[in-house]
Amino acid sequence: MIDVNTKLTRRTLIRSMSAAGGMIIGFQVPGALAAVIAPKPWTTPTDGVEINAWLAIDADGTVTIRVPHTEQGQGGLTSVAMLIAEELDVPWDSIQTVFADMNRHVNYGEEYIVTTTHGSQLVRLQHPHLMQAGASARERLKEAAARAWGLDRAQITARQGVLSAGSRSAPYAEFAAQAGQITLAEEPAIKKNPDEWWLLGNSTPRIEVPLKVNGSAQYAIDTQVEGMVYAAVKSCPVPWGRLVSFDFDQVRDRPGVIAAVELEAVPGKTAFSDLQNGVAVVADTWYRAKTALDLMPIEWDFGSDAEVSSATQADTAHRLWEETGDVSNEVGGDTLGMIADSDRVITSEFHRPYETHARMEPINATVSITDERVDVWSPTQNQATPVMLVADQLGRDPRDVYVNTVFLGGAFGGNGGGNTAVTRQAAEIARQVGRPVKVIWSREEDITNDKQRPPVHTRLSAALGDNGLPNAFFSRAVWFTQNAAERIGPATADVAINTMPYQVPNRRHERHNVAAHIPTATHRGPGANQNGFIIEQFADELALAGDWDPLEWRIEMTKGLEPWQRVLLKLKEVAGFTTDLPRGQGMGVAVVEDHAAYCAACATVSVSRRGELRVEKVVLVHNSGYIVNPSGAIDQLEGSVCYELSHALYGGLNIQQGRVVNTNFDSYNLMRMPQAPEVEVHFALSQDGWWGGCGEPGGPPTPPAVANAIYFATGKRVRSTPIMRHDLSWS
Repeated sequence: MIDVNTKLTRRTLIRSMSAAGGMIIGFQVPGALAAVIAPKPWTTPTDGVEINAWLAIDADGTVTIRVPHTEQGQGGLTSVAMLIAEELDVPWDSIQTVFADMNRHVNYGEEYIVTTTHGSQLVRLQHPHLMQAGASARERLKEAAARAWGLDRAQITARQGVLSAGSRSAPYAEFAAQAGQITLAEEPAIKKNPDEWWLLGNSTPRIEVPLKVNGSAQYAIDTQVEGMVYAAVKSCPVPWGRLVSFDFDQVRDRPGVIAAVELEAVPGKTAFSDLQNGVAVVADTWYRAKTALDLMPIEWDFGSDAEVSSATQADTAHRLWEETGDVSNEVGGDTLGMIADSDRVITSEFHRPYETHARMEPINATVSITDERVDVWSPTQNQATPVMLVADQLGRDPRDVYVNTVFLGGAFGGNGGGNTAVTRQAAEIARQVGRPVKVIWSREEDITNDKQRPPVHTRLSAALGDNGLPNAFFSRAVWFTQNAAERIGPATADVAINTMPYQVPNRRHERHNVAAHIPTATHRGPGANQNGFIIEQFADELALAGDWDPLEWRIEMTKGLEPWQRVLLKLKEVAGFTTDLPRGQGMGVAVVEDHAAYCAACATVSVSRRGELRVEKVVLVHNSGYIVNPSGAIDQLEGSVCYELSHALYGGLNIQQGRVVNTNFDSYNLMRMPQAPEVEVHFALSQDGWWGGCGEPGGPPTPPAVANAIYFATGKRVRSTPIMRHDLSWS
């Protein structure tokens, strides 16, 4: 509660407004309580002096940090604030955070360097310039004090918001105005050694969590604008099909219905955010818009892609398994010849289907257009993106477009729900109806027109030597991607297989990239998520065929590779892995590199005689080089386990007649809370100069560890997902 004897400053007012009923939940961090953020972080006030684009300091010592990255539950607000506060050296309870102005970034020099939040890259790749912003501000404050006191900057100490030299001291705020005018001849070095950190490396609660607990956090779908109307949309169920006609007269007199708007694709434009052909109904509530849209007669031209199905793609993949593909990696001699000549060959075939993001927050966007400006609320992983999308759709100057950055109800890749066509749809509908419009996709529309994780069919073969270890290894993968894309995000489609760490002297990896009409994009752990399931099960098969313990096989096959050895040896120490369990119980291991981090998993499962599976526990050992917020990293790793396991156990899109047919949670199942396993996280950090990610790497090794555990429990090898469609019964 607010102490009645405490001076009521803007700072304490913001803190009280940020918690339910004026109650502040206290969290202990080094020398401070938690930093704060307002429910609407794009409106957090500051009357302070800007030191640089990243931060301003108020007269009462409050430091407002401007965060150019989104908050999608991964703790980005907290980690950015921690990185800057570490170098600035201010008490954590003096920090408030606000989302940075994307109009400023796009139109006036891109001061924030990078504004996207994806690929486990926020801390991993952005920490140098984030920490530099804090260090630069600190040194400019010191320089301002040095000039005022007639001293050299080296004589000034800046610690916990106070500048001092001998008997002199002053709060940062006293010299903020002067510091804002100073240009340093040389930018200071940042702290790279964890031994120097006072804040980083300590578990720090995420600053937005209290707002989510008390319900005051504002998401895109919460947006309310005066005069706003609602739109429900339908695009062709077969992606990129054509709208032939619709009969608005049949529904125009329904209660609340305002208009119908045709949405037209631009020929040749098939990027994430481009419009498909479709139609929207606008009404005074979304329920009325959606009901009228469902009742309105619509005729589609599905085109030739209506002949595509999961089965036809499988037929294509099996045919291409017999044809030479593009070589993505090759090591050693005649791998295929060695396998052909060997009498100890192991061959397996695996499949992962299309998967959808299934974000918690339905895809939505709101756009308000006036003569002076355009305002956008869109849940994208890069909040600079809507500025350009909306400006392009409306033919407006980007300087007139303002993004109101919001919390995201999950993103999981594909640059967030707002980077689908929904943002353009909202802009176009608002332009045509002349009122602010909120577009919400139904869950069916969401799953149908999401950017899906692409399917893969992979065949692997290996020849074993006299020591039971492989001496030749071959893989041939068939991927179905939009426009036959060879890359899934930053990595090639067969990443984690063609880059596997296992030191086989002769290797050849091939792939076919087949053009498909279903839009595809990145999902959490792109490429590694599908391929981890494949390569890490095949590793178990090779180990067992060569009479090796699966964990010892991995340790042997990665000798000399320090980051891999570190997690595997730690896993051996903490997980208690054994293959000697009673029938119906099993443990399985896997290890995958993803986003420059190395993560090993040990899963424990139980399977009843009737095939009822329970994933009891997943132990993770993670090596990302460094960790700035251990509790936040654990949150992300636990979340990635549940996300990936959910898809592997229950997911899988079924394509029939060119379209997704399981388009809601009654047919596209996700793991429920009672099915979630216990997750235990350990860190084994190299801390030798490289930084890896935390948001995704816990996912890829989890499904193969579970599948390997199922094998030891039942004797059955599960080579495709969803796992729960397999008969796991045993006797």
